[in-house]
This record gives sequence, structure tokens and C-alpha cells, in this order.
Amino acid sequence: MNDFLRSVARHTGAGVLHARGLQTIQVNLGLRCNMACRHCHVAAGPHRQESMTWQTMTEILDLVERSGCRLVDLTGGAPELHPEIRRFVTELRRKQVAVQVRTNLTVHTEPSVAGLAVFFSEQRVRLVGSMPCYLEQNVDLQRGTGTHARSLAALRILNGLGYGVDPGLPLDLVYNPGGPSLPPDQCRLEADYRRELQIRYGVVFTNLLTIANMPIGRFRADLRRQNREADYWNLLRAAFNPGTLEEVMCRNQISIGWDGTLYDCDFNLALGLGLAAVDKHVTHSDPRRLAERLIATGEHCFGCTAGSGSSCRGALVA
Repeated sequence: MNDFLRSVARHTGAGVLHARGLQTIQVNLGLRCNMACRHCHVAAGPHRQESMTWQTMTEILDLVERSGCRLVDLTGGAPELHPEIRRFVTELRRKQVAVQVRTNLTVHTEPSVAGLAVFFSEQRVRLVGSMPCYLEQNVDLQRGTGTHARSLAALRILNGLGYGVDPGLPLDLVYNPGGPSLPPDQCRLEADYRRELQIRYGVVFTNLLTIANMPIGRFRADLRRQNREADYWNLLRAAFNPGTLEEVMCRNQISIGWDGTLYDCDFNLALGLGLAAVDKHVTHSDPRRLAERLIATGEHCFGCTAGSGSSCRGALVA
């Protein structure tokens, strides 16, 4: 039993976590990205070549149909750069499954994806965009010079298509801290974002999601360079909130890597921590077993359960 499960056991009496359904299937289409952000837990970048095959996509389409899941959440890398994304989204929408794309926003200023935002709007794809601050200096420090300006350009494109304006085209933004600290209150920060982005830049969005930095990947390497890794781990452990355990994302979703390997979440995917006791690959997946599976955990799980909690859906508790 790891330290995380010992904390779970102290508060719940059970030193394990089990899934409670399969509502969302998260799919990592590949690690190629037009950016190489400091906090990226999968270490995506322009030179990564890993990419999901169409054969694996067809196996996911089959799992989606057999599982009855409500939402397919596409990630990367930059999922927009996958050559089959239009075909994949079209097939998912044909099955009347909701589709969500996690975007770094700046990719929509790239000539190679011209027209993709229009396609997304026509397919009623939900968008979740990275925007770690409304201030230029903070965004560019974390994600690279010029990122703030390009993100705003993308937001204006998306607003012009109805994203963040039409209730049927949600555009959520994602905040993550610039360093080793927990996110502030999500509701209060959302009000700040809404006011500042509207007044300063004339752009709008639907909801703000606050997400804690996971001490893995590039962010962990950054902590080590600053000699702050131990302090951040201590912060996460001290802020453990048992009230988040009912809502952590692994309890009702799975993540699928670009090669079809199954994981409990995107962070386990980044660490190569596969499923504990059921099917390991989408080719041989059983939706019933996946919906009831034992969840593989590690010390990094403190990142999802600290303070107000953190997940792909933002804060877990008020």
C-alpha cells in the first residue's frame, strides 16, 4: 500500500479505490504538438512522432458503442494536428456521442489546421483551452514567448464562430499555477478571468477550470532544477482532502494512449502506470470490467486530492 492509499484508508476505512462506471473515454491521439510547455506532463512537442493509427481509432469507436459512454475527450499533444481527427470526430458524432477537444488554443493560428475550428463548430464539439492566466507575462513565462497573443487570436476566432457565446458551443478555459502552489478558489478566479478578458481583450468563455500541476514530466524536472520538489510533495500531502475522493476523474472514466493502451487517467498514462487488474489494451477491452475495475494509484494521486481537488473537469469540491 502506497502513502496515498494509506491516506485513503485513514479516512474511508478502505485502502483501495474502485471505478463506479464508464461515462467518459479520454483518448490521447498522439504526442505531436506545436508547443513544448514547461508544465506538460506528457512531454509533448513539435518533434514527437507518436500518433494513433486509424485501426486503433476503430477499436475505440467499437468500445464507445459497447460501453454506452456519454463523452469522448480528445487530448494530445495537440489533438488538432492528427491527420485523422476530422474522420474520427465525424464517426463519434454519428454515434451521437458528445466530443470534447482539449486545445492549447495557439494551434488554431497554425495554417496547417485552417478551417478546423469551423468543422468543430459544425460538429458541435466542445472545447477546453489552456489559458494559465489573463496576463501576458505569466502566460508567456509558462508556455513560451508570444503564446498569450496567439491564444487571444485563437479565442477571437472561436468567439466569432459562437464558442463561448452559443450555449451549444461551450469554450472552457483551464488555469494551472505558474509554480509549486495550489490553485486558488475556482469561482473567484473565474470572475477575475471573465472581467479581465472581456475588458482588456474583448473575449469571452463559458467556464474556468482550475487544475493543479502534477509533479511528473516536465513540471517535476523543473521542480528538481529549483530544488523545490520535496516542498511541493509535502504541500500536496498536507492538503489531502478526503472529500475529493467521490469525484476524482478515474472513478468514471478511462484514458487510452496513442498506442491503444488503457490507463485510469491521463497522469497514469504519462507515467506508464497501466490498469491494475483488467484488460490492458483497447483491442481486448470489456466495458463491464472497466466500469468496476480496481484503480491503480501512486504518490502522484495526491495532486488530484489536494485542497479543492483537481481533475480534467477542474476543482472537485467547493
